[in-house]
Amino acid sequence: MTDGTIIRRIPRADPEVIAGLGTAGVATVHEAGAGLLLPPEIRPIQQGIRVAGSAVTVMCLPGDNLMIHAAVEVIEPGDILVVTTKSPSTHGMFGELLAVSVRSRGCAGLVIDAAVRDVAHLREMGFPVWTRTVHAAGTTKTGLGSVNLKVDFAGIAVGPGDVVVADDDGVAIVERDRAREVLTAARQRLEKEEQTRSRLASGELGLDIYGFRQRLQDLGAHWLETPD
Repeated sequence: MTDGTIIRRIPRADPEVIAGLGTAGVATVHEAGAGLLLPPEIRPIQQGIRVAGSAVTVMCLPGDNLMIHAAVEVIEPGDILVVTTKSPSTHGMFGELLAVSVRSRGCAGLVIDAAVRDVAHLREMGFPVWTRTVHAAGTTKTGLGSVNLKVDFAGIAVGPGDVVVADDDGVAIVERDRAREVLTAARQRLEKEEQTRSRLASGELGLDIYGFRQRLQDLGAHWLETPD
């Protein structure tokens, strides 16, 4: 069940859990155990925007965005489109008009392992996008892929309903079944970071807070008062 499959309804994580992961941000979510960071080549076209939502997964043929059009119908408010292709593509698979269409359905953003275009318009709209590249080349609408099946996104498995967290640091994927667990770990990490931030601000050294001074000594480091 692959080519041409379009699944209309998918399970999603609790909205409060999704919102909490979004507040924590990509770096904290990753460090809290999500472990599924998309490659650093997937970059935002905007700055200062953080989103989190349920993945609506789309597999397209390279240079063909027909399945993105098919996916618009199944988007629910807060979802994030996660689009990949069966083989590498740098065609502009998504632009202003598709953004207008998916936004009307409540789509919170796009993550795509291909290219987008109409970037100036997308920024003006405030529609968040994380993409491999930008390219004006157009697309066909003739090939079948899938909507809401598990996809391979640059080596990372992304399932429909997994939680997507995206900000200036990139994109993290949290498996839906682990979302609450990861949120708990992320909140614990944030609390610990706040305590550490206070200690650093008071003048304590990271060398001592993290135990790095002893590590340096164990590795053979030594301190001299002067170079002589």
